[in-house]
Amino acid sequence: MPNHLIRRLAVLGAISIIGIVLIQGFTLASAYDIKDNEFDQTVRVALYQVAEKLSIVNKSKLPKKDLVQRKSANYYAVNINDVIDANILEDFLIREFEARGVNTDFEYAVYDCQSQDMVYGNYCKLSDLEETKQTQDVLPKFDHLIYYFVVGFPSRESYLLSSLWQHILYGLITILALIFFIYSMWVILQQKKLSELQKDFINNMTHEFKTPISSIKIAANVLKNDAAILNNERLQKYGQIIIDQNDRLNEQVEKVLNLARLEQDSLKLNIQSFNVLEVLQTIVNSENLKVKEQGKGAIALSGLQDTWMIKADKLHFSNVVHNMLDNAIKYCADVPRVMVFTYKKGNDLAIDIKDNGIGIKKEHFENLFKKFYRVPTGNVHDVKGFGLGLYYVLNICKAHGWDIRVDSELDAGSTFTITIPLDA
Repeated sequence: MPNHLIRRLAVLGAISIIGIVLIQGFTLASAYDIKDNEFDQTVRVALYQVAEKLSIVNKSKLPKKDLVQRKSANYYAVNINDVIDANILEDFLIREFEARGVNTDFEYAVYDCQSQDMVYGNYCKLSDLEETKQTQDVLPKFDHLIYYFVVGFPSRESYLLSSLWQHILYGLITILALIFFIYSMWVILQQKKLSELQKDFINNMTHEFKTPISSIKIAANVLKNDAAILNNERLQKYGQIIIDQNDRLNEQVEKVLNLARLEQDSLKLNIQSFNVLEVLQTIVNSENLKVKEQGKGAIALSGLQDTWMIKADKLHFSNVVHNMLDNAIKYCADVPRVMVFTYKKGNDLAIDIKDNGIGIKKEHFENLFKKFYRVPTGNVHDVKGFGLGLYYVLNICKAHGWDIRVDSELDAGSTFTITIPLDA
């Protein structure tokens, strides 16, 4: 994956995750505020009802304003203006809170005018949670009130948060997603680093191979043309083997180098306009020489039109066709008969390379062009290679914007079709 693509992925992913986290945080805060306001309104109504019941019991009148006052986040003061019976008060409080679904623990205290102190009433447990009892040693006192009681909710925050468990769960999932994203990016960057080291190693290694390959080729040609060897058929044969194997090694090194350039986005196409049929004829003639050296088979070119011109990198186009013809010859159990057929397909030129080889099962089509993939042939390994040829073909086609397709059946041969825009 290119570095700029990884950077874009990281930035976009980070923006998305941060946005989701902020939205989740804002949603959770808003939901908490809503629950807090609902709780406050419910408690006020309940305390107002308790005050009215106490006024009925005491046969007194309630203040016209500021009857229920919220003095802090967890404490409410209720101004009665009359003596308060703690036992009656507790019963009224429990009944009203339970009736309105306020299922959280509370404590209350009553102001004693004689001692001018808050007299602690009781801690009332309404929730089902097994929590440690938390009370205030000194409950708040209000100088401007005379007859009043105070109600506090020590577990108010935990009670409100417990009602927001879905929002909290979504928030935790988002945090886990953020952690997973950070870990994934770290893994990707580590893999990218290792991949670059691997590519640098392969690139340097293949470049180092080029010098001895060239030296071997020069030395083999000198030896083969030596007078003593020319008269020795056995040495001539060995000399030709050295040359052939050296050429084969050079081809494999070139493939690896080209793939390294493709993966590093450093492949530069030398686009030029040329007669595609002239190039195809040259390639077919060259491959036919190889086939004749093996003593069997033939490659034919049909559908000739002298005026078909395309714009492409001539060298890579030739390599693509050579790769596909080599495969057509290699993967043939009998005498290879390969047909290269050209024809117009709308405004494009289509090139079919049809063989009579062993064919390919459809289940292998999706992996056919992947790097290092080779179609399984059981325990038979008579066809050598790295599985790089079709990977190279696909990438060159992508670089040019060409379309490549395969049609094949087992034991019935294969047809590879490349579609190339014509140079108008």
